[in-house]
Amino acid sequence: MSKISTKSQQFSQRKPQILGLLFWLWALSVTAQTTDSTIRQQAADPIKPQQAADSIARRKLPADSIATARSRLFADSLLMQNDSLLYTRFKQRMYKRRLTRQFYDALFRDVYNSRRASGEVNEIETNPFQPFEGRVIGTIYVRRLDVFGPSVYDTLRTAHNWFERAANNLHANTREGIIRRQFLLFKEGDLVDPNVLKDNERLFRNTPIFHDARILVIPRPGSRMFVDVFVITQDVWSLLPSGGFGGFNNFSIALDQRNFRGVAHQVYNRFSYNSTVSGQKIEYQGRYAIPYINLLGLKTFVTAQADIIHLRDIKQQSLKFYRPFLTPDTRYAGAIEQNHSRLNSRYFDERDSARYLNLSYNYLDLWFGRSFRTNFGHPNAQTRTRIVVAGRVTRYTYIDRPQVTADSNQLYQNSRTALFSVGYSQRRYVRDVLVYGFGRTEDVPVGNLVSVVGGIDNAELGERLYTGLNFSRGQYFHKAGYFYGLMNVGGYYRTKGIEQGVFSFIGNYISPLHKTVWGNMRHFVSARLTYGTERFNNEFITLTGREGIGINTDALRGTKRLTMGYENVLFSKLNIVGFRVAIISFANVGLIGFPTKPLWKGPLYQGYGIGFRIRNENLTFNTFQVRIAYFPNIPNNNSPFRFAFEAFPTLRFRDFDIGAPEIVPYR
Repeated sequence: MSKISTKSQQFSQRKPQILGLLFWLWALSVTAQTTDSTIRQQAADPIKPQQAADSIARRKLPADSIATARSRLFADSLLMQNDSLLYTRFKQRMYKRRLTRQFYDALFRDVYNSRRASGEVNEIETNPFQPFEGRVIGTIYVRRLDVFGPSVYDTLRTAHNWFERAANNLHANTREGIIRRQFLLFKEGDLVDPNVLKDNERLFRNTPIFHDARILVIPRPGSRMFVDVFVITQDVWSLLPSGGFGGFNNFSIALDQRNFRGVAHQVYNRFSYNSTVSGQKIEYQGRYAIPYINLLGLKTFVTAQADIIHLRDIKQQSLKFYRPFLTPDTRYAGAIEQNHSRLNSRYFDERDSARYLNLSYNYLDLWFGRSFRTNFGHPNAQTRTRIVVAGRVTRYTYIDRPQVTADSNQLYQNSRTALFSVGYSQRRYVRDVLVYGFGRTEDVPVGNLVSVVGGIDNAELGERLYTGLNFSRGQYFHKAGYFYGLMNVGGYYRTKGIEQGVFSFIGNYISPLHKTVWGNMRHFVSARLTYGTERFNNEFITLTGREGIGINTDALRGTKRLTMGYENVLFSKLNIVGFRVAIISFANVGLIGFPTKPLWKGPLYQGYGIGFRIRNENLTFNTFQVRIAYFPNIPNNNSPFRFAFEAFPTLRFRDFDIGAPEIVPYR
């Protein structure tokens, strides 16, 4: 009886909650029916432009990039059908109590957010635009979202506080004309190509000025031929100031504007002054870049970039025009670069001591490539398979350098190199989250690449041939994770044999996203092997930095290297003023040696540590990383413990596109 009484009391206490729940469910169903009927009525009945404009004015909506008032109202209605703020608020109310949360989970399924939270990837071969293939694109609408508040999957959210609202007002969104002229791969009147639309979403996301993008195809009411396309973009905060102050005799200031006045131009300037050093006291760096130049109404997808560097150890002026294979359907790619450089280059002499060389040279780089569609490969990836042929010419002309001899200076020769490559590329992309990013949509490349490179190097010490082979493969398994492997081998040939040969292998594994009570977790495992043979004097690789075990020191040098690393990343639930926090732990080991000694007989250098990373995906800032590391056996290391607060660059996946023919790098 006591149990029955207890249950009755619990029911009496929860009765208002249950009644409130039923009321909310009834109100939600009525509102959904009303919204649906309103949308259908708006789709069926034309809206006069003045009426639409008056309606928008009454709603006090911000100015947007959708071209007309009528289209704006129609677009908002359709977007509400996909991303209703009503459901978002309803879910927030339901999740305040355990009982109502259980009711909500039983009645509703938040498909997109559940995938984002669990890290489950979309089906590899599923393309949301496939049902509309072959239909005619009628009208293209562009919707630009504020930096803070909404997302491309919930466009009706607003900024949470005055700081975000002020930041939105200060930021100039990418102009609609720029988006249409320079970033869209399709136009009105084209037939819907599912691959083109999917590639266009990825192009937006891979452009630094955009945080995310989404493309929606909406059937035009009453028509079986035409569809309308909605392009939704969200910028990142494009202005990045930085600098330091150690007094009026030692300070620096920098300003990086990634999207100048909304036209997608990058303007970077850095000025520093230090009167405490000898020699040059004022330093300057500058860059101006224009992505995807539009020439006489034609979309060239060519980027122009000019750099000026005037530092104590390096002076450089360069100009570059380049166009990569942006998508598997891009037919032509190439680049031309010209620069002049003066620098102090460090090298190690026979006594193993560091010395500096004054170098000055001119550098010219020109390459061009053409891709051809093929009909072999995986049956479901035929349209993503390409054969690419490319040619490249580079030239170094030294003005100031040491005397060139076969014993003491082999690196700094006047040279002219011509390379030719033939490659096979098959790639597609899987969408996922919480891999290298902190919540943004990420495109994981899946596919294969094989290329053969050959050419002639005409240098001062004689002519020699070059051959190289590159192979890489990446595969994403739903329950096992992502596997990636890259193998390179190459070298020069003279009559006496191989010269400057190198073999390298990179293997990466990324686990699926695991749910924990503290957040979502991934495991990262990597292995790297680099083996150089018959390298020139003073050519070394090191066991330092991100490609080593995470410590910088001149003591860890050699001609061959093996490293293995493990990293655990916990994407916590902490959100500090929009900055998300990831807790990391890592373990790295490595071997390095010279040709006179087997690699595995050297000491196993080690590094272990913990820390955390902080990032706001709406900002252009690098990820901030704080870590404490322990290096037990590094030579000439005063303390085995290292503390670091540093900027951590945003990591990117290695893609399977073929670019300029290149010599296998020795690094």
